[in-house]
Amino acid sequence: MNPPNPQSSSILQETHSEVSAEVLATLAEIGEEVNASLDLDEVLARTAALIKKHIDYEIFGVLLVDENLRTLKHRFAIGYSRELATNLVIPLGQGITGTAAATGHAVRVSDVTKDPRYINAIDSVRSELAVPLMLQGKCVGVLDIQSNHLDYFTKDQQSILTLLASRLAVAIENARLFERVRVQAETLLLLNEVSREMSSILDVEELLRRAAEQVKRVIDYQILSIMLYDEEQKIFRHRLDVKHGQRVQGKLRVAASEGIVGAAATLKEPVLVPDVTVDPRYLMVNPETRSELAIPMLHKGRIIGVFDLESPQPHAFTQDHVQTLSILAANLAVSLENARLYEQVARDEARLERDLQAAKRIQGALIRPVPTEDFGLDMAARYISAREVCGDLYEFLRYGPQQLGIALADVSGKGTAAALYGAVAIGIMRSLSPQKLQPSEMLRQMNQLVGERKIEGRFMTACFATWQKGRQKLRVANAGQSQPLLYKDGRCGKIELTGFPLGIFEDVSYDEWSVTLEPGNIVVFHSDGIAETSNSEGQFFGTERLRKLIESHHQLPATELSDLILREVDWFAQSAPLSDDRTLVILKVR
Repeated sequence: MNPPNPQSSSILQETHSEVSAEVLATLAEIGEEVNASLDLDEVLARTAALIKKHIDYEIFGVLLVDENLRTLKHRFAIGYSRELATNLVIPLGQGITGTAAATGHAVRVSDVTKDPRYINAIDSVRSELAVPLMLQGKCVGVLDIQSNHLDYFTKDQQSILTLLASRLAVAIENARLFERVRVQAETLLLLNEVSREMSSILDVEELLRRAAEQVKRVIDYQILSIMLYDEEQKIFRHRLDVKHGQRVQGKLRVAASEGIVGAAATLKEPVLVPDVTVDPRYLMVNPETRSELAIPMLHKGRIIGVFDLESPQPHAFTQDHVQTLSILAANLAVSLENARLYEQVARDEARLERDLQAAKRIQGALIRPVPTEDFGLDMAARYISAREVCGDLYEFLRYGPQQLGIALADVSGKGTAAALYGAVAIGIMRSLSPQKLQPSEMLRQMNQLVGERKIEGRFMTACFATWQKGRQKLRVANAGQSQPLLYKDGRCGKIELTGFPLGIFEDVSYDEWSVTLEPGNIVVFHSDGIAETSNSEGQFFGTERLRKLIESHHQLPATELSDLILREVDWFAQSAPLSDDRTLVILKVR
């Protein structure tokens, strides 16, 4: 044996030092690059470029582990067609990369054509080096390089990639965590936007349609069903089914405890089934379904419906999907309840509107028109209701060819209840009319009869008068109604009469006042809705304005004078909505 050559030994040491220095420099450079960004695609692209400087590969790939599916799939690739990189899925333990991931050790193959583990994706490949990306003893992916040359990769290159892989695994995990946080933030913003939009929709069908569209922005589903719970029938009714983007007619109803949907409703919590073929609760409605996610929609602990997603891929849905869809389902439950309440209110309002319109027609039929017979008077009557039906009323009672009874009344309150009370009052007056009662006695008997039908919180003010044509005599009595106005001898003033409203006290008597009228004299009965109309400054129209208006236009016929008064009151109120009914009866002696 020849003694060692000192010079050769020195050359080898220098070469080894140069390699070590080069490896360390490469690792340092790659370490800086991979830690310089939290964008995973950018990290992987930089890593591929730096490795290319030192190892001239033809094909480069980073495959990440899907723990649910136990598979590897490319996250970044060079040298693959886009279709191949997208669709290639490698089970753990299979192929060169699958073996590296399963064992946690690098796999270097000099000639892939002689290795039975090799999955022939690209015919030109001859050698391959796959290094697992290990993090805390767990494989998160595989760094894989391939060459068209036999026995291309060396042990030193394997060492370099193995050292690099540990750093790359940390960088990938950091980038994935950052990406996950960013996606979650974007999802929360999207959910906030979706919630705002859904809360503004009050039509159930439109709400469900928009919900399906918005879910698609969050989860790329293949089949979606939204089922609403029918409490009476104890079933879920399909209200919306979307299959591959198209609305379809699905199963019409599902029992409350049936299938995955029933399980979610019974448990009142999400049910995630990675593989429906091994879940006995699954009911086969769509043969292609392999995984399912059912989210209950709850409102105040009560089941409203169920969101159901299906996919032809096993393990298609994740816990992130569960969390996202749970938030969306909670918001949709509130929106659905609001929409249902709105629909119920709309139905009730439509029914009430029909009832009110019927009541308005009935009230119009109850109130008699101004008599056409010649009682020696030019007469006009007007009423404007603050609501659909009027709480004011007027009535003309024919006592005979020469005598007429005139009434104007105002029921406490407004609306339907006041109108019904007024209808009772009209019936009472008409039942008393055959007795031809004079004003004070008419009010006394009405008070008794109304009192017998006493309704808590309800009463009525009324003014009743009789007119005798031959004697041209007017008799008036008042039960708390606005005091009538009398235009006579060139001036207009109040007929000073007061009295208790009808229906409050029993055994009440009323004062009666009489006057003989001459041609041109005017009597105006009016409800408080005229004098008490206010403008934007809080001023009342008042009796004084009404009195001056009559004095200034006393020459007008009764109909024109009544219309003028109502126009002036409306102008004074600046056409604001009525706060009270406005009623007028005008008598002008011919």
